Amino acid sequence: MKRYNLLIVDDEKDILRTLTLTFEEDYEVFTAQSGAHALEILQKHDIALIIADQRMPEMTGVEFLEKSIAINPYIIRIILTGYTDTAALVQAINQGHIYQYITKPWDRQELRIVVRRALESYELTIDNQRLLKELQAANERLQNENVYLRKEIDKDLQFAEIIGRSPAMRRVFDLVARIIDNTVTVLLTGETGTGKTLLARHIHHHGPRKDKLFVEQNCGALPEALLESELFGHRRGAFTGAVQDHKGLFEAADGGTVFLDEISEMSPTLQVKFLQVLQEGRFRRVGDSAYRQADVRIISATNKELEKEVKSGRFRADLYYRINVFPIHVPPLRERCEDIPLLAEHCLRKYRTKFNKQVTGFSEDALSRLCRYDFPGNVRELENLIERALILTTGTRIEAGEWLPQLHFSTSELTKLEQFERAEIKRLIELHQGNLAQVAKGLGISRTTLWRRLRDYQIQVSDDPPVSE
Repeated sequence: MKRYNLLIVDDEKDILRTLTLTFEEDYEVFTAQSGAHALEILQKHDIALIIADQRMPEMTGVEFLEKSIAINPYIIRIILTGYTDTAALVQAINQGHIYQYITKPWDRQELRIVVRRALESYELTIDNQRLLKELQAANERLQNENVYLRKEIDKDLQFAEIIGRSPAMRRVFDLVARIIDNTVTVLLTGETGTGKTLLARHIHHHGPRKDKLFVEQNCGALPEALLESELFGHRRGAFTGAVQDHKGLFEAADGGTVFLDEISEMSPTLQVKFLQVLQEGRFRRVGDSAYRQADVRIISATNKELEKEVKSGRFRADLYYRINVFPIHVPPLRERCEDIPLLAEHCLRKYRTKFNKQVTGFSEDALSRLCRYDFPGNVRELENLIERALILTTGTRIEAGEWLPQLHFSTSELTKLEQFERAEIKRLIELHQGNLAQVAKGLGISRTTLWRRLRDYQIQVSDDPPVSE
């Protein structure tokens, strides 16, 4: 054991000498003949244990020990007394001021044992206090980190608002607006890369649970056993490697939102357990017999047609009806080509800082070729293309180049694209009442390119074409 500091307080020199001889081999011993002198020693030295006589002039042992609490509340306090029934002594013990009292005369060996055990208790108390301070410091750091991360997340959310002005996206926005202020269960459907995860985050961070956690889990990313543990948690010893209790996502997100992507990949066994969460709001950790409650909003997503999965028997019908309370279909990028210029500009602003590029925009040809591509990878593919373009670009404007995918259109596909572009130009002309500057801006092209399109499509407008650009 560590060589602790002991303080012995007694007005009789012989007792001080006897106790010093008893303990000086194992501890550093300080002595005082009065309570006042002992308080001075406490102010100067780190004392672990005090042995004080009860009967002392000017200040009794109990009075001194009570005063010592203000200096260090963790010191072990032992009192020597020949009067075991005094009211002050009983009260001091009941209030926790005194660890133990020793009656006179005492047995030397027994006193050594009492002191050793008392210091073991002191050592444990000090260790606990140290761990508590470390935990408090860690919690404070974690809280500060969480505040920082929340600010960073909020920045990302502000920067990554859902982009789109097309009719298809306006329908999505209208549906989201209907459920943003409540906690109805939502099912997001759509192809991979359309932005379902971003939409789920948007719903949470603009809804009534925005101050609670948003957690997400891809159900196809983990095998069944690991996914069950991740969602519901597990008890220590539930399986090999479970060295401690683990809180699952439903428990961690209590009061918040759980987003389950690729919900169709969940195994039949987990579907049953997940259904219980939806129906009753309760679940059991792996290896546990007790049920736990969780109040979470569920947002699910899938790129498959769940009706077909139900008919084939791969997905439970009752679970499908539970998660399909409010379905929202996120359209593929090819069905909202009008949004491509907006999304491209958004990605440019997002990534040019990352790559430290002073790029201000796209050339007409580059933007036109982007708008003619069908994007099988949807918005995610568009983001990747813009990143690649920024890496390869050396000027202040992104030109058409090898970063663009090769376009192979059949005659019928080209005809459809021309029909779509002609219809969109007419729509914008009507919307902006013939203001061609606004029309060109809405299409993401220059006025010169717009006049070229008007000529090719034989669209008549009452505006003068620009002389040059």
